[in-house]
Amino acid sequence: MSAKDIVQSYITEMKRGSLVLAVLGSFQRPYYGYALLQELKDKGMMVEANTLYPLLRRLEKQGLLSSDWDTTESRPRKYYTVSEMGIAVRIDLLKEWQAMQASIEAIYEEE
Repeated sequence: MSAKDIVQSYITEMKRGSLVLAVLGSFQRPYYGYALLQELKDKGMMVEANTLYPLLRRLEKQGLLSSDWDTTESRPRKYYTVSEMGIAVRIDLLKEWQAMQASIEAIYEEE
């Protein structure tokens, strides 16, 4: 395995690990799946649809998101919103992520 392959593998792991935080942080308003994909992309977080949709269902099953169907358009859309528990989890995850980021920065300041 080349160094490039190893780096790409670790990048994938880092993205997977931070995706929940990114998704929960994106819900300043309700989103349907495709609009959320676009929002994440616009903010520099590239996510595949086949990764996002199962994650949305899992977060809903865990009680971190809730959903409602909008059938007023010609094509029904399932809109997701973050729940109170989702907001609490988002706050805790963000604090932990910031602490880890500060630790890593401290480690690399010594170089």
